[in-house]
Amino acid sequence: MTVAIYTRISDASQKTDAQMSDIQRWLDGQGIDDFAWFQDTISGDRWDRSGLEELNTAVFNGEVKTIVVWKLDRIGRTLREGINQLGDWTDRGVRVVSVTQQLDLAGKMGEIIAAVLFGVAEIELNNIRERQAAGIAVAKERGVYKGRKAGTTIATPDRARELKEQGLKPAEIQRTLGISKSTYYRYIEQ
Repeated sequence: MTVAIYTRISDASQKTDAQMSDIQRWLDGQGIDDFAWFQDTISGDRWDRSGLEELNTAVFNGEVKTIVVWKLDRIGRTLREGINQLGDWTDRGVRVVSVTQQLDLAGKMGEIIAAVLFGVAEIELNNIRERQAAGIAVAKERGVYKGRKAGTTIATPDRARELKEQGLKPAEIQRTLGISKSTYYRYIEQ
């Protein structure tokens, strides 16, 4: 394998069909038939993604020369982490292609373009969260907000401590787990 395809959706209710179709069309147009798919079903602001970890292992082992994504925001939705990930790949000589944005990111110019696109993706993620919070506030005012469905939370004291050991900052852990500052400190102290 020299070409790796990375797809990501935020949750299991979504489908990768559009991503896969567009990428397959690009692969066919390039005459590429030796490739591997790496997939995740998790938010782009989370970096503990098994598909991404497998892809990074393949890159580290020298098995990947090109990574193809549908859009850059499939890699990540935060500017810092997206640029760090892209920089790591390009420093290893890996070509990164975004098929719908018609970008072939290589060298410093590619990193600059990617920085702008990752910044836009982060703004979009923040807008989604603001709209969600506003909707929850209205629902609470009307008395119809029921909170999360049982079993859907990923926040646990063990998970918070694990992320802290991985070097994440408190604000990053709070954002990743969707918990408040006080909950974060309560989890860490347990």
